[in-house]
Amino acid sequence: MDKIKKFKNTSLTSLIETENVEEMANRAGNLYEAVAIIARRSNQISLELKSELHSKLEDFATSIDNLEEVHENREQIEISKAYERLPHPTLIAAHEFANGNLNVTYREAE
Repeated sequence: MDKIKKFKNTSLTSLIETENVEEMANRAGNLYEAVAIIARRSNQISLELKSELHSKLEDFATSIDNLEEVHENREQIEISKAYERLPHPTLIAAHEFANGNLNVTYREAE
């Protein structure tokens, strides 16, 4: 499934909203853990979206290195704009954390 479709269908906007810090701390045990969980999930989302975008744009790649022959492709521009309109990965991760959609597992200490 396309990640863009998954994240586009959320009710998120690009606007930053305040979060209840105590509620976040209660969900994860402490505030540091909550922020670390959100940051790691944000990195995962960012990497997923980046790899998907690059795979879609590979179709438009040319082997010509001449700067004078740069062609604009309408479909390529639309794909790029669609990804730019997505909420920031940190907002998506915070929304997932607030809704309880993240499963956190910890590695055992050796």
